[in-house]
Amino acid sequence: MARYLAVRLLHAVVTVWAAFTLSFLMLYLLPGDPVTIMLGGAGGSGDASPAQVAALRSAYGFDKPVPTQYADRLWAALHGDFGTSLQTGDTVAHTFATAVPQTLALAGAALLLAAVLGLGTALVATATHSARLSRLLLTAPSVGVSLPQFAVGLVLLQLLSFHWRLLPAFGDPTGLGLILPAVTLALPTASVLAQVFAQSLADALDEPYVTTARAKGAGRARVQLRHAACNAALPLLSLGGLVAGNLLAGSVVVETVFSRDGFGRITAAAVAAKDIPVVQGAVVVGAVVFAAVNLAVDLVNPLLDPRLAQRARRTPERSSRRWLRARST
Repeated sequence: MARYLAVRLLHAVVTVWAAFTLSFLMLYLLPGDPVTIMLGGAGGSGDASPAQVAALRSAYGFDKPVPTQYADRLWAALHGDFGTSLQTGDTVAHTFATAVPQTLALAGAALLLAAVLGLGTALVATATHSARLSRLLLTAPSVGVSLPQFAVGLVLLQLLSFHWRLLPAFGDPTGLGLILPAVTLALPTASVLAQVFAQSLADALDEPYVTTARAKGAGRARVQLRHAACNAALPLLSLGGLVAGNLLAGSVVVETVFSRDGFGRITAAAVAAKDIPVVQGAVVVGAVVFAAVNLAVDLVNPLLDPRLAQRARRTPERSSRRWLRARST
């Protein structure tokens, strides 16, 4: 088990490092100069003198060779320092500290709504006696995945805010302004959860233990909820990293459409302005969340399914046996 944990930790560290490195390279390959954009836009440096431009380049370290810049930024990032925003002059840590709570509230509401919609759709689709309703419910997730989030958000705004005036279009102190963004962000995740859970539930209902439960007189609802659903829910844990990535990526679109000052909108503005410290900080935060969720899933899965723990223990033994056989030959 210790080897299993060490391998998973190594994977998480490599994932975060790769995300930092790729973001650094991509930002330097993008056209435009960050100091020029900061001072006067893409066409010039405004009223700044060459000496002021040089001073800014030196202050942000852009006058150093690219490998040196990479090493400096990586060393600072290892200590939790991602520098200062080129747009606001505020530290990246403080910028995220003010934005992340709003994104967490949005992501939490969207995740709760996605779980209710996705799992509920799968349960009803497999429990109903109507073949037509079952096909309709099993088709809906495919449609939900294919719909662009920005289009869904704009349609909800037009209908529920501007036309029927049921919900506020933007931020509201009562929390009603969170409903439309949460629904928009939840739909793709709910569709994925419904697809995976419906398939897992259908497979679980064909297992021998379900047949035994039915033979003992268990009703349809009891078999589905108590016996099949628990085992069918295990594959959903493997989607933890995917769900976290979808929520972070979707927040960029949703917060822009609904003008919410969160993590996603700050990241989108930083990419447009080539604000290298903010973009790199955002990429690393996203990679850390993704790696942490996957690591948690990898550690929880063997606890819920003992077969995985046995497989993890057997893997080193099999590797050592193969090594011994190779040595003997």
